[in-house]
Amino acid sequence: MRDGATARVAPAYADAVAGFRIETAAAYLHGDLEHALNACVECCDRHAAADANAVALDCINADGQHRSFTFAQMQAMSARVANLLVVHGVKPGEVVAGLLPRTPELVATILGTWRAGAVYQPLFTAFGPKAIEHRLHMSNARLVVTNIANRAKLDEVADCPRVATVRESGDVPPADDIDFRAALDVQSDVFEPVARKGTDLFMMMSTSGTTGLPKGVPVPLRALLAFGAYMRDAVDLRDSDRFWNIADPGWAYGLYYAITGPLLLGHATTLYEGGFTVDSTYDVIERLGITSLAGSPTAYRMLMAAGAEAAARIKGKLRVVSSAGEPLNPEVVRWFDATLGVPIYDHYGQTELGMVVNNHHGLTHVVHPGSAGLAMPGYRVAVLDDAGRELGPGEPGALAIDIAHSPLLWFHGYWQQHTPAIAGGYYRTGDNVELEPDGTVSFIGRADDVITSSGYRIGPFDVESALIEHAAVSEAAVIGVPDPERTEIVKAFVVLSTGFEGTPALADELSQHVKRRLSAHAYPRAIDFVDALPKTPSGKIQRFVLRKMEAEKAAQS
Repeated sequence: MRDGATARVAPAYADAVAGFRIETAAAYLHGDLEHALNACVECCDRHAAADANAVALDCINADGQHRSFTFAQMQAMSARVANLLVVHGVKPGEVVAGLLPRTPELVATILGTWRAGAVYQPLFTAFGPKAIEHRLHMSNARLVVTNIANRAKLDEVADCPRVATVRESGDVPPADDIDFRAALDVQSDVFEPVARKGTDLFMMMSTSGTTGLPKGVPVPLRALLAFGAYMRDAVDLRDSDRFWNIADPGWAYGLYYAITGPLLLGHATTLYEGGFTVDSTYDVIERLGITSLAGSPTAYRMLMAAGAEAAARIKGKLRVVSSAGEPLNPEVVRWFDATLGVPIYDHYGQTELGMVVNNHHGLTHVVHPGSAGLAMPGYRVAVLDDAGRELGPGEPGALAIDIAHSPLLWFHGYWQQHTPAIAGGYYRTGDNVELEPDGTVSFIGRADDVITSSGYRIGPFDVESALIEHAAVSEAAVIGVPDPERTEIVKAFVVLSTGFEGTPALADELSQHVKRRLSAHAYPRAIDFVDALPKTPSGKIQRFVLRKMEAEKAAQS
């Protein structure tokens, strides 16, 4: 549901928290959480009925061609997909997986799956066969929709489900595949949406699997309440905005908030099929008039590294920028303000939760650079010690969600697995934080990322943020390495900016820079200059890979 305003005074955060009612959040939906709900109706049909010409998708393909699709067009496409799924035996509650780039066919597949009452499972196109196989077996998927570029990966998947392939002119998919476009052409563009309950699933996600095999994250339809609240309160999406979330829908932030969230509000979303580059990002912003941008700190640091001259052409064009995936460095915040004239706010969440702690563009509250912000209305967060007791301001501990007082919380456990993170009335996120006196949450790091040195607990984020303030540093990752005297010392891995050379003198300069900027104990005593940092496909730094490399190096010495 649109907010109906192009300019407004943001409500006070405290008033939004005090006035939150789950019934009000549910009133944004067309359907009934208890008896009759369908995600395709919520994200497509009702908006097509309200305005047949309303745009749902602005798509730029890999060749730079721009096409727009209305909600009415997507409604018809989703009906054809739903009819195709039923023809091939997919029943309500069963899983359909999508291994597709950011194209209209991807969105049609998602909406059509929901229309049929089935469950959509994203498969990131950079996944290899083993990653795909694990996810498909975990979900017991009935059908996979892919394209020719990704089709060969499925040949290496044991017991692969039926495949529907999107082919271009001249492409020849395997003989047993469903020709996706040809099959859609003969389907009816009428399909009555299957009614489901709010507790029924409509997505099957996976954790990133950085510390073990990925776990299934079942997402019920009631999560739509939380997704909509984030788009309204944190992103502050308005009718007048042109919105682009650059995250890939193969991951949670992209599927939740590049596809589901904006379409749920009846707002057009932007899909760019090409890979991320600084130039392509500025091109799309300029070409489509993007005013609300969302993405990851990794992408924003790359924009910053390219410099003010490259950014000059979009200065003043953006209204708000939202950041998620890992903590947002204060230097990035300052650069966006000074260079682009736009506020960039940090938002925190997980695949299991969606976004829960934010600096809200749509609500008025104090924003501290480097802070994750405040709990989104509809959630209550707490900081716990090892015994599960709540801690007060200034006491570092584990970030947790108070289940009884978080009506928007939709996650209740991993798919067919015990979930030890849920106990004693809390969901423990695995992240270490500290509450400030005003209630804001300061991120320290993942529990396994925190460094203990000479009795001090050091968060890698603070050290990394201090490092990238230096002109020589493009990117940085920090870990603890064993030390006989200090338990651990801080070691930094630094990607240099263009024009700088990784010399011992520069390493010492960077160490002293952090020592001055941060503290006398929380600075890197060892620095390696590297060409690139290990990252997940979604752009998060994999510090555990660096720790493993250091452990192997120590074992060989």
